[in-house]
Order: sequence, then structure tokens, then C-alpha cells
Amino acid sequence: MRPKRSGIDTALSFAVTSGKGGVGKTQLSANIGHVLAMRGQRVLLLDADLGLASLDLALGVHPNKDLLAVVRGQCSLSDIVIKAGENLDLVPACPGRYEMANLQSAEREHLHKALRELAAEYDVVLIDTGAGIGANSVGFAALGSHILLVTTPDPTSLRDAYAMAKVLHRRAGVDNIRVIANQVSSEANGLEVYERLLSITRRFLSLELDYLGCVPRDESVSRAVAQGQPYVIGAPRCKATRAVETLVSKLIERSENPDVLC
Repeated sequence: MRPKRSGIDTALSFAVTSGKGGVGKTQLSANIGHVLAMRGQRVLLLDADLGLASLDLALGVHPNKDLLAVVRGQCSLSDIVIKAGENLDLVPACPGRYEMANLQSAEREHLHKALRELAAEYDVVLIDTGAGIGANSVGFAALGSHILLVTTPDPTSLRDAYAMAKVLHRRAGVDNIRVIANQVSSEANGLEVYERLLSITRRFLSLELDYLGCVPRDESVSRAVAQGQPYVIGAPRCKATRAVETLVSKLIERSENPDVLC
């Protein structure tokens, strides 16, 4: 019997996850967060890649406290929130700490409870999970009302994306996942990536995979990343920025109208 999900119900929530690292998941989280905030939403970004945190770097901010202090009982979750932009706040994690990457179940549940309470102050909560099928990644991904699974055309990325989908379905009670194809060469390439993943999933899982869209490879992304700046800010007219803006429009529409598949 699969478990029931117990996610965030006080705000619209998205978990951005992946089967492997290096697919651009954290950059997508940062840029989606900025676009939502620019559209007037009060957005909370949670860096849930607890042991290899980098969302602060993607946003170009410098936190003084992080989730390690919360886990140690030194402060509350709201105490470590920092401003990352207009209408955009960040809960930073702690990079390079073994104990954060391997939380005990009680510690993880403490953070989940604190996040549910903090979420009531925001319109949207965006959770950037760690990559892979570890307990931290799966647990935080399952908190999202909507799960965004990021993959690239690389065969290992597709294989690991399927593994993540399978674990979320069987161990966390997830029945619907939205796919984002990142670093693609064209719209057709993005759709091909989704169809390959869908073909595997339909053979083995009773799980719905929806195609949210794709983000193309773009040199502007690399330049913005090197400058410690989201590309929707540093390169507002680039192809990747336009693609993220389209993704956000679809996210909002499908969240307000779940039956719409556009």
C-alpha cells in the first residue's frame, strides 16, 4: 500500500527535482522564482539540497544563517529567511555538511512542519530539492503540491529521471509529475525527451506525466551564472528567459485549471 502524501496546503507549492545532478535544476528554481515574483506573487524559495546547497549562489545572495542552525535548535525557520529580490525570499541551506545531507527522520519532519507553518505567509513556495532518490530529496519533493521533474536529453539523465519518478510514485504517493526538458537543442528535441521518458513510465508505472515544456541551451545562461545572477535578470531577452516565462504561465494556468493541458 502506497503512503498518503502530506504536503503544503496553505500556499501554492512546487517542488523542482531531478534524478541526477548537473541538469540545471537549481538555476531553473531560481529563475522560475524570480518570474513568479515579478508577476506579483509573494514567493518563498527553499534550498532543500541540504548537503550541497547552491541556491544562494544562483540568486547572488549571502546568508548569515542557514538550515543547520534550525536543525540544531539555535533559531526558527523564519529567523534565517533572507530577501533575494522584490517579493522573493530564500531559506538557505548549508553546503558541505555531512549531517545535513543525512538527516534523521525526526529532524527532517521538524523541517517539514516548520515549512508548512512558514508557507502560510506566502502565495507560492518553491522547493529546490537535492538530486537523486535519497530520503531528503524524496521527502522534500513530496511536500510540493506540484512536482516539476527536470531532465536533459542525456541518456543517463533520462534513466535517473525515471528512477526519481518511480520512487516518488511508490514511496511518496505521487500520482502526477510535470516534466521540464532542459538544455535542449529545439522545441522538437524537448518533446522527444518527454516522449522517451513517457514511454518508459507507461510501461511500468500507473503515473501521469505531463509535459510542461522545455528550456533551450543558451550561452546567455552560462554568462549569467558566472556573474552570480539569474538569467531572467541578467539576460531578460535571451531564449532561455523567454522559455522560463512560458513555463511559469503554464504553471499558473494549470494550477488554477487542473484539467487544462496546454
